[in-house]
Amino acid sequence: MSTAIRQLLIDLRAYKPIDETEESHQRAIIAHLVHSKNPLSRARFQPGHITASLFIVDAKSKKILLHHHRGLDRWLQMGGHLEASESPSAAALREGREESGLDDLTLLVAGIFDLDVHPIPEHKGDPGHFHYDVRYLAATKKPQSIAMDAAESKELAWVALDKAVSLMNEEASTRAIAKIGKLIR
Repeated sequence: MSTAIRQLLIDLRAYKPIDETEESHQRAIIAHLVHSKNPLSRARFQPGHITASLFIVDAKSKKILLHHHRGLDRWLQMGGHLEASESPSAAALREGREESGLDDLTLLVAGIFDLDVHPIPEHKGDPGHFHYDVRYLAATKKPQSIAMDAAESKELAWVALDKAVSLMNEEASTRAIAKIGKLIR
């Protein structure tokens, strides 16, 4: 077992889920790490692989940054796949910088902020699979500095938390946004 997987298992076991659904995601991610060969590899499709995502907030305006994902045609937080030997938190911050153009992102919560396991449909020759998503929360002090990566996004937008819930329109995002709301009141 690699050092990266061992550390992620330590972080996951220390994390306290907010509800039973998130607890089931925690168990699934731990089982995936323990029982799958190469669980961090982007090339692992059965059943899937670890991903990392980042909710970015502007605490001053109490807004969250979303992007309209080009490939999935949905509003999402920033995120993506891990590079070789990259920790999920480093991957989340890297993806956040790449997809938002923000270079001053800092984690608001030390460690994992949320967990989710979700299906990804077949796309560009990749079979349908699961993303075992480890989620983090970061802030920027330069919200006006966003710059969209047109290869990744159709649009970037700072939105109020209630609007983010309706744009994202799924249970896991609603849970994470509720957590954000408690932190940035």
